[in-house]
Amino acid sequence: MGTVDALDTSRHAELLRVANLHAFYGESHILHGIDFVVNRGEVVTLLGRNGAGRTTTLRAILGLTGTRAGSILINGRETIGMATHEIAHLGVGYCPEERGIFASLSAEENLLLPPAVASGGMSVDEIYTMFPNLRERRSSPGMRLSGGEQQMLAIARILRTGAKLLLLDEISEGLAPVIVQTLGRVIRTLKERGYTIVIVEQNFRFAAPLADRHYVIEHGRIVEAVTMAELDKKMHKLHVLLGI
Repeated sequence: MGTVDALDTSRHAELLRVANLHAFYGESHILHGIDFVVNRGEVVTLLGRNGAGRTTTLRAILGLTGTRAGSILINGRETIGMATHEIAHLGVGYCPEERGIFASLSAEENLLLPPAVASGGMSVDEIYTMFPNLRERRSSPGMRLSGGEQQMLAIARILRTGAKLLLLDEISEGLAPVIVQTLGRVIRTLKERGYTIVIVEQNFRFAAPLADRHYVIEHGRIVEAVTMAELDKKMHKLHVLLGI
């Protein structure tokens, strides 16, 4: 009975629908009617310049902004009035840009810290198979982990909880190219396993080959949607919008 509120694993196409989403921090109106859809098993990116509203969109999905209005359907269930912990228990995992690793806890203690939000989470052994570096460093305190190891740990931590809709914020930022390549392989593996992933990303070269669809946010609105098939045709427009 504990899995009733978890994400339905049947093959419904649409898993996340955000419609006319507005979000505020105090008096600041950040999102001005965001609309997008993510289908089950897709990798979707939210692209845009700094300050466009990409991270706020992820935080609003989880109810972490001050005020939000509009509609956010997760597996067909309206969540705009739900508390953050209730949304998480629908099988949603969030990996924030700041990672949130506890410096004094070992890597494995950090990994085991979050509670399960749904059934079907990865075992510690499965996680260590996916992230061999973490197995080697499992007894090391968080403060001794490299930036790449911290990022792997931040992702691994939500995989153990049973979340199947993953919201990942700037996971490649500041990391060495070899670590970025490793994270790309992890994203592909998770997609193959049926995870649905929304990535906020500044590194377009990292994001481009991973995503089924890209949404470009500008001034709190979606201004362009580009599928993988349209990528070459719309590349010039993306360069202009993103300043790349």
